[in-house]
Amino acid sequence: MNDSVLEAHALTKTYGSTRALAGVDVTIRRGESVAIMGASGSGKTTLLHVLAGIITPDAGSVTFRPSAGAPVEVTALGESARSRLRRERFGFVFQQGLLIPELTAVENVALASMINGVRRADAVQHAASWLAALGLAGMEDRRIGELSGGQAQRVAIARAQATGAELVFADEPTGALDSHTSGEVMDALLWSTTGQGRTLLVVTHDPEVAARCSRVVAVRDGRIVSSAVAA
Repeated sequence: MNDSVLEAHALTKTYGSTRALAGVDVTIRRGESVAIMGASGSGKTTLLHVLAGIITPDAGSVTFRPSAGAPVEVTALGESARSRLRRERFGFVFQQGLLIPELTAVENVALASMINGVRRADAVQHAASWLAALGLAGMEDRRIGELSGGQAQRVAIARAQATGAELVFADEPTGALDSHTSGEVMDALLWSTTGQGRTLLVVTHDPEVAARCSRVVAVRDGRIVSSAVAA
């Protein structure tokens, strides 16, 4: 039985004279947490963006294997189909959250479901339950500027989970946080993904964050140089 949720083969990506990816092969297994580590310019963020269908590689393939339904070759999809895949099947947490400051916490989370056609009342109720599960009960009506950095990142985590995404991509989710808050955010991120049988792929420069994941993939000069179970 194939237990992979994402498979990439021979990925290449070049920006001008810079080769960001140089023939990358990687498999992400269902239910695991994988940290991608590397120095600035190593290609780690490009790899995440290609795996998530945000950008297309120059060559190579990415295949998403949902828990139900046929495999999807992400790299064969057009822009609108990739956008729909990201919206409906993937979740995202970024370093700065990329939340909408004019909306409240619960509105930010509910918006992801509403875009996918869920009624507002149902989306808000579901969003509130995720916020409560992540320790933000009572803060549903606060705008993002009224939350701490760690609280805002938990809103972003709730948003990533609201649509039932099987696979969550996190790009430096603790990069702007102090070490204590970073630990709390990783607790929330792991609980809401692998703790619920989902899969997490996180780009980080922080070895403490990487050590919390089940596997660490090291990238250098656009190539994977090691892949090992976290110590």
